[in-house]
Amino acid sequence: MSASEIERTLVRLAHEIVEKNNGIANLVLVGIRRRGIPIAERLAKLIERIEKGVVPVGSLDITLYRDDLSTVGPKPVVEPRPIGFNITGKDVVLCDDVLYTGRTIRAALDALFDQGRPRSVKLLALIDRGHRELPIEAIFIGRRVQTTHEEIIEVKLSETDQMEKVLLVERVPEVEG
Repeated sequence: MSASEIERTLVRLAHEIVEKNNGIANLVLVGIRRRGIPIAERLAKLIERIEKGVVPVGSLDITLYRDDLSTVGPKPVVEPRPIGFNITGKDVVLCDDVLYTGRTIRAALDALFDQGRPRSVKLLALIDRGHRELPIEAIFIGRRVQTTHEEIIEVKLSETDQMEKVLLVERVPEVEG
């Protein structure tokens, strides 16, 4: 996806969110650290232009909630951070860049519910690449991309990567030695 395709996709997703939520009353967006945060912020700006009202945006760091930390290396010392507002009773749209196995979202839901009890949680993924290991599906999907387990989707956003594109790349095999 090019920068313009990403922008068009976010505009469409903003309209879908407003439509499925019947406006912005009670709506909050929560981005999953890292690239979910700029996606949530961009969507909020687009929705504010559509609805002429402010949509709160929060961020979620799921590091402490991952179930694969022991396989990644030593456990990082990370303090849980509040989202930035009370989510109890809110309609939360949880935003992430790529939906793959579902493990990131499972961790995000644990982190989210540790901060309150929202009225509803809907998942938004810029890219859904399939291969789920958990029963998790996005309500709002930017684009579905069929991939193999040997391929990786790389989302590059100007806020985090100083460039704007989505790439499908081959995983580099690990060299044993």
